Amino acid sequence: MKTEQVLIELEVNQIPCRVMASPSATLLDVLRQDLNLKGTKRGCDQGHCGACTVILDGKAVNACMVLAVQADGKKITTIEGLSSGGKLHPLQEAFVEQGAVQCGFCTPGMILSAKSLLDEKSNPSEEEIREALSGNLCRCTGYVKIVKAIRKASQVLRI
Repeated sequence: MKTEQVLIELEVNQIPCRVMASPSATLLDVLRQDLNLKGTKRGCDQGHCGACTVILDGKAVNACMVLAVQADGKKITTIEGLSSGGKLHPLQEAFVEQGAVQCGFCTPGMILSAKSLLDEKSNPSEEEIREALSGNLCRCTGYVKIVKAIRKASQVLRI
């Protein structure tokens, strides 16, 4: 039995995209399989780890919890969309400079959660940063360097 496919139109990293997908496909499936954007990681598939975090119309979301059809007509930013002209985004630079990257698996989701926060609040407190990251799990760093990196990036972005 063949599964019905639906046309989904998205703007991913400022590029219009059209994909045919199953109505049950998640945004994570479409990003990784159809659009070959592997920076969005598949973690728990239950919305608990944050490895698949992307920005959907300005808000950080777990791509494993959003059906692709729900993202039809929306704007999505993945980790691949943050750098510009071969230059890393200040958040990406700060993560490297502060040693906030260990194994790297959680890093894209952490950075996109942080970007969503900094887009709303240019000078967040440590408590606000930790709250914004509460849906992102890291098993390597202990979060101290991650929080420092986000604070550093917030300073750079305010200049």
